[in-house]
Amino acid sequence: QDNAASDKDVKLVTATFSNIDPVVSAFIKSVIQNYIDVKNALTNGDESAAKSASDKMNSAMKGFDKSLLSAEQKKVYDDVEDDLKEHAEHIAKSKIDHQRNHFSMMSEDVYNLVKAFGAGMTLYHDHCPMANDNKGAMWLSESKEIRNPYFGEKMMTCGSVEEMFK
Repeated sequence: QDNAASDKDVKLVTATFSNIDPVVSAFIKSVIQNYIDVKNALTNGDESAAKSASDKMNSAMKGFDKSLLSAEQKKVYDDVEDDLKEHAEHIAKSKIDHQRNHFSMMSEDVYNLVKAFGAGMTLYHDHCPMANDNKGAMWLSESKEIRNPYFGEKMMTCGSVEEMFK
């Protein structure tokens, strides 16, 4: 599955930090993986899978050693940490409509982490103009094909690719 040819029309975003402790990189990657699991669960309309992936994200964050971050990195992480935990907690104990509301805010937090620390994988930044009561909402996806986590099967292909990370 070589997306390279079709990816050249997508704006590539480079991470802010290039010098990151490997433990930090592995942690960020685990948060992203949990996030993607939440996204895929919501896309499939699977409330309980979204709950368990959010629980995992929360546990990973609780065990993270922030002393491995540089001062600038810590500032970025501290900016999203409490917010991200809160959204993970809400998703872990909510019904799917409420999960999707919190997912839009969780997506902003994870996006900020990815922008700062990189993803360690190719990720696409997608946007759906109709989510969030037509205010629009974004999400990150591991695949270029639009599969909408806000509407699931109701409007699976609503959205567009805005940027990508490698």
